[in-house]
Amino acid sequence: MAENSQHSTQLDDRPAAELLRQLSEQTSTLVRQELDLARAEMTEKGKQAGIGAGMFGAAGVVGLFALGGLTAALILLLATAVTPWVSALIVAAVYGAVAGGLALNGRNRVTRAVPPVPEQSMDSVTTDVEMTRERAKEGRR
Repeated sequence: MAENSQHSTQLDDRPAAELLRQLSEQTSTLVRQELDLARAEMTEKGKQAGIGAGMFGAAGVVGLFALGGLTAALILLLATAVTPWVSALIVAAVYGAVAGGLALNGRNRVTRAVPPVPEQSMDSVTTDVEMTRERAKEGRR
C-alpha cells in the first residue's frame, strides 16, 4: 500500500508535459503490441482456411481417381457375385461416402477459421480501453 501511495506521489510531482509524453509512448507501445497480436491471429486463421481448402481439393482428386481406376476393377469383381448394375451401385455408394467424409472434414476446418477476425486482440483492446477509462476516472478524483 505504501508503494502505491509513493508511486501516486511521484506521478503528482511530475510535470504534465512529461506525463503526456509517457502516456503517448505507452499508448504507442500498446497499439504496436495489439497489432502484432492481431497479425499473429490472422496468420493462424489463414493457415486453417488453407488446410480446409486443401482438404476440399483432396476430396475432389480422390473422388476422380477412385472413379477412374478402382471403379472398373471393383465393378468387375462384384459382377462375379451379383448382376453388374448392382455391383456398380455398391462401388458408387462407397466412393460417395468417402468423398462426403473428406468434404465434411474440410468444411469443419474452414468454418473454424471464419470469420477472419482477431478475436483475442479485440478482447485485449476492449480490456485495455476499460482499464484506461477506470484510471482516468480515478485520476479526476
